[in-house]
Amino acid sequence: MDMAVVELSRLQFALTAMYHFLFVPLTLGLSFLLVIMESIYVMTGREIWRVITRFWGKLFGINFVLGVATGITMEFEFGTNWAYYSHYVGDIFGAPLAIEGLMAFFLEATFVGLMFFGWDKLSKVAHLAVTFLVALGSNLSALWILIANGWMQNPVGARFNPETMRMEVTDFYSVLFNPVAQAKFVHTVSAGYVAASVFVMGVSAYYLLKGKWTNVARRSMMVASAFGLASSLSVVVLGDESGYALTDNQRMKLAAIEAMWHTEEAPAGLSIFGIPDMEAQETRFEVKVPYVLGLISTRSLTGEVMGINELVLKADERIRSGIVAYDAVEKLKVHRTDMAAREQFERHKADLGYAMLLKRHVADPRSASDQQILLAAKDTIPNVPVMFWLFRIMAGLGFFFIGFFALAFYCASACKFSKPWFLKIAVAIIPLPWIAIEFGWMLAEIGRQPWAVEGVLPTFLAASSLTVGQIWTTIIGFTLLYGTLAVIEVRLMIATIRKGPVEHHELEMLRGSAGYAPLPAE
Repeated sequence: MDMAVVELSRLQFALTAMYHFLFVPLTLGLSFLLVIMESIYVMTGREIWRVITRFWGKLFGINFVLGVATGITMEFEFGTNWAYYSHYVGDIFGAPLAIEGLMAFFLEATFVGLMFFGWDKLSKVAHLAVTFLVALGSNLSALWILIANGWMQNPVGARFNPETMRMEVTDFYSVLFNPVAQAKFVHTVSAGYVAASVFVMGVSAYYLLKGKWTNVARRSMMVASAFGLASSLSVVVLGDESGYALTDNQRMKLAAIEAMWHTEEAPAGLSIFGIPDMEAQETRFEVKVPYVLGLISTRSLTGEVMGINELVLKADERIRSGIVAYDAVEKLKVHRTDMAAREQFERHKADLGYAMLLKRHVADPRSASDQQILLAAKDTIPNVPVMFWLFRIMAGLGFFFIGFFALAFYCASACKFSKPWFLKIAVAIIPLPWIAIEFGWMLAEIGRQPWAVEGVLPTFLAASSLTVGQIWTTIIGFTLLYGTLAVIEVRLMIATIRKGPVEHHELEMLRGSAGYAPLPAE
């Protein structure tokens, strides 16, 4: 396999996925914020909450369209750029994506039209139910997609069949309730809720600074501050749970995040700062908090966190074991009834994927030298400096959001969001959740390398047989198309925000909302 093709295929998928993830978090978060806002309208009957819900619903709709468009493209890329991956693990990976399309996507796509056009045709309660179903469908879409992605990180409930040369489902219950997938889902949707809360806070703060639509803005900020505080706390808690999951199935990723080159005496300390050096295999100017990493990753004072060098030696052992499994598979291709070969395969099948790492260095893994085996073992080390800093920026932003929303929650009762300095901060931080979310996605995917499926299928074997020119053509085409759509989307969002929450018959009701007057007791 031409590594240029592999890297360009990775680049194309990364660009599509990261572009898609600009819209998904806002869709996830705004959907449930709409449910909360409309619930207040149904319970109180106050018309202003109808205005608020419809306004944020417009912004949700603009964002929703591009999220759907980019998501469909990304799924098609599995068949175009990652054909062997789709063949090898499609029996497991394809099922959650198919269920997502049948159950979740069509649920939200069906009801989103009713949500926008059913305000005057449905009762209050019926329309609220429709809004809830749109939010449920959006979040269920994320669930099934993250079940598929979680399986790539922790491939449970499946086995390799040497007769079909594919991975096959053995326990769909294990795939569904994969602990990595479940932690990923709650962590990801919570991050989306934070992004939407920051967005609502920022836009509302802009209105207050301009003295426009203040009744709408203050009420929106009250809802967003409470929702954002709960969500930011959830992000950090579930981030801890994700760290714990790494201890069992992705120990190299955990070691790379901490730039831990050697196994430390338990409980290991958590690095706050450092400058990792991959060549020297050391972290310069390291500042550590004792015991914290051991407590987070093992939930004990005696649990060991393995270092990178020790994990490379472990990979070396698994590669050698995998060569035995590979040899058995080759024998079974010729004689399917060879019981000795089948027994040999069953003893070493867990390490077959590690033998496949050798195909980057030698055509037949059975002929690999000790040096080639060592090179393949070292291939299991991801980019440590990138992992180290991506995590710290992402985690730092997570704790910042907790502090911001705690302050916002206090301001909701203490100052009614009348402090200009707070409002300016709220506007300025609008991009930060997206930075944290994109960094989190990069952390997950870069940290899994060199695997497309952890311990099962190396990335360089998963790509399609395409040419460099073909991939560049699609990269340029997608970039131009989605770049144009992004400009249109941003212009529509800005235009809608500038117009404000105005409906024809609602203008009179809101006409007196300018200025910093206290909330009326409606």
